[in-house]
Amino acid sequence: MRLTVLGCAGSFPGPEAPCSAYLVEADGFRLLVDFGSGSLSSLQRYAGLHAPDAILLTHLHCDHILDAVTYVVVRRYAPEGPYPALPVYAPSGAPDRLSAAYGDDGTVEDVYQFYALQPGTFPIGPFTVTVDRVNHPVETYGVRLEHDGRSLCYSSDTAPCDALLRLAQNADVFLCEASYLDGVDNPPDLHLTGREAGETATKAVVGRLLLTHLVAAWGSEAHTLESAASAYTGPIDVVRPGASYDV
Repeated sequence: MRLTVLGCAGSFPGPEAPCSAYLVEADGFRLLVDFGSGSLSSLQRYAGLHAPDAILLTHLHCDHILDAVTYVVVRRYAPEGPYPALPVYAPSGAPDRLSAAYGDDGTVEDVYQFYALQPGTFPIGPFTVTVDRVNHPVETYGVRLEHDGRSLCYSSDTAPCDALLRLAQNADVFLCEASYLDGVDNPPDLHLTGREAGETATKAVVGRLLLTHLVAAWGSEAHTLESAASAYTGPIDVVRPGASYDV
């Protein structure tokens, strides 16, 4: 598997990064996990306008889905004609949410073929995908992708929870949000801090921790990295758009 970061800013686009979007490739198949604000630009820069073979949306907050709305234009109105419906795995409200955001003609179901997520394991292309509900105010799924004996876990947005620990267990790579600073009175049941991301990585015995969804306007990357490293002694990176990792 290969992971390419297209966007990694938390909650809203940052000065140097679009919002969450991650392309995972194996056997020539490309799965786009989340499609946040501004990430369509990065998709073109680092992969190609029509690169995704399927999309998985972990939850329906705008910073994880809005460029899936813009992408309707790309696939519906291409000069060569409409593209076939693209598989989209998402919470059950996704068709209505994306259609309402697009607006003009009431539906995006000619562009996307929707499959409602629920906790469990299922295939997408060459990947074995496991999702489970994590600790966030809306229906949100953490994700584990497995292929050829390797595993990647993506936290999506979550506060600490048992489901995330299960998904991350022994993962080779753990892509984990770290939105909040440690030592601050943060809102409960919403996001992780760097220390909490590191603690989860240690408890789950992961091989590598990749920190994402940092909010530049609210925190300090150096502080977040230091906090994570205080709780996890394995290799840690703060991801950047365009960065690629072999899993």
